Amino acid sequence: MTALNAHSKQSSLTLLISKGLPSKKLAVKILQHGILVLGVLFLVTPLWIALMSSTHSPETLFREGLQFLPGNFAIETYTELFTISSGQLSISAASMLTNSLVLGLGFAIGKVIISMLAAYGLVYFRFPLATPLFWIIFATLLLPLEVRIIPSYQVVADLGLLNTYTGLIVPLIASATGTFFFRQYYRSVPGELLEAARIDNAGPLRFFIDILVPLSRTMISAIFIIMFVVGWNQYLWPLLMTTDPDYYTVVVGIRQMFQVMYEGGDLPQFNLAFALTILATLPPVLVVVIFQRMFIKGLVESEK
Repeated sequence: MTALNAHSKQSSLTLLISKGLPSKKLAVKILQHGILVLGVLFLVTPLWIALMSSTHSPETLFREGLQFLPGNFAIETYTELFTISSGQLSISAASMLTNSLVLGLGFAIGKVIISMLAAYGLVYFRFPLATPLFWIIFATLLLPLEVRIIPSYQVVADLGLLNTYTGLIVPLIASATGTFFFRQYYRSVPGELLEAARIDNAGPLRFFIDILVPLSRTMISAIFIIMFVVGWNQYLWPLLMTTDPDYYTVVVGIRQMFQVMYEGGDLPQFNLAFALTILATLPPVLVVVIFQRMFIKGLVESEK
């Protein structure tokens, strides 16, 4: 009986293998994982090279190029990066990270607030040309910052807001993307909630604060994360707006770091630039990793 069962199992296994089902599934899994591994390597390899290069001396980098293995200057490099005050750059990495944090948070919070209010007005207030006005707002996505940067700079300069956090943040907080997402979200909120609020004598402001804002918390989280990363990575606008080193952001500081010369003054400190690059990637990565669940939930789900 045992021999018969074993023969039956062996026959079934032989039949499955002959049909090629397990081998086909295995090949598909190998292909999928191979693509994922290649994608990870494609994204991680430049960061690894920058991290390893930051642990070598400027002479080594100048003489041998980028490095794939760690060196002996890691502690010296990162210590100097947070205490640097030489050459044409007189601001430490801590100050640049602080400026980037202020820009990222102000950028994200401002965009979320403006987008929510704009979407609320477009959805819940009946006025002529509401739909055309929305599409005019949405059409501004066709005008990137580079197209309107000269008039924007002129306005900020005329207001005396150069080298200020206000000048860095306020001109950028209008968001057609955020308005679009919040508008679509509010349009999916059941109308019974509005009727219930009216029965309870809740005004427009109370309905917005007590009902829509709590319902939108996952959407707010998703938009906030996106806008924080975008604000943190801003380069062109802070570069034009800041002539005072005290307002340099970390992204601008990476370029400025090449002005810091090594000892004799003939060789830029490439290791400091690579170290600052690594530091610049950490806050956005941490924000996305920590709030990943809320980010995904806000984009794919709708809690009502």
